[in-house]
Amino acid sequence: MRKWVRVGALAGLLAVTAAAVDWQALKPQGYVSDFAQVIDAGSRARLDAYCAAVERATGAQIALVTLPSLAGEPVEDVANTLYRAWGVGRKGSNEGVMLLLSISDRHSRLEVGYGLEPVLPDGFAGRVLREMRPALRQEQYGEAMMAAAETIGNAVARAKSTRIEVQLPRRMRPAEGGDIPWGMLIAGAVLLLLFFRGRSPRGYGGGGGGFLTGMILGNLLSRGSWGSRGSGGFGGFDSGDSFGGFGGGDSGGGGASSDW
Repeated sequence: MRKWVRVGALAGLLAVTAAAVDWQALKPQGYVSDFAQVIDAGSRARLDAYCAAVERATGAQIALVTLPSLAGEPVEDVANTLYRAWGVGRKGSNEGVMLLLSISDRHSRLEVGYGLEPVLPDGFAGRVLREMRPALRQEQYGEAMMAAAETIGNAVARAKSTRIEVQLPRRMRPAEGGDIPWGMLIAGAVLLLLFFRGRSPRGYGGGGGGFLTGMILGNLLSRGSWGSRGSGGFGGFDSGDSFGGFGGGDSGGGGASSDW
């Protein structure tokens, strides 16, 4: 009951006119600021540990934010205001990124700091947001955040020739009826039919049919995973991980916005 009272109170605060909302009054709760209270405790703990590991390995800071509402304001303005007020990323390097979800508006924004714009260009940011949609539409907010955080963390680590010692659990993209690749399935069936009908009567290339079938099936199945996620399992979370605050970074509005 208390949880819903808090959610209702915050939603009511953000539902007033846009001019009355002081976004800078919101203070970060850690790497994960779940003002909408939609991320489960387990996912939040894993996200905090992962973001801490990213900062240790690369120096980059990730801020993950949920809001009940944007109170009528553009998601780009709200994200940039919060980003600059909190100073995501270290001062001078400006290597920070903020992922913001507005739950009732169903808007998302990936705000990228100056220092990470070459590593996380606008096209990359847009792809991250698109890959979150299936989970967000099923209200799997922790799942969506973990998928996005890992994609971002891996990209930064590759650019800095390092690795993240903490891994998030591997998840599969929820299936959606509209995403079934019927054209690819039909083309694959026709290709298989032509292949078997055209085989030499002497049986040359005996293993070709099995290889082709495996290649097609593998390609189709790979479309159901969360992008280029890493291996499954946990990397052993350090119980000493703690959020020490953001470092004074800045953003000029780079990134991408989307909805679900």
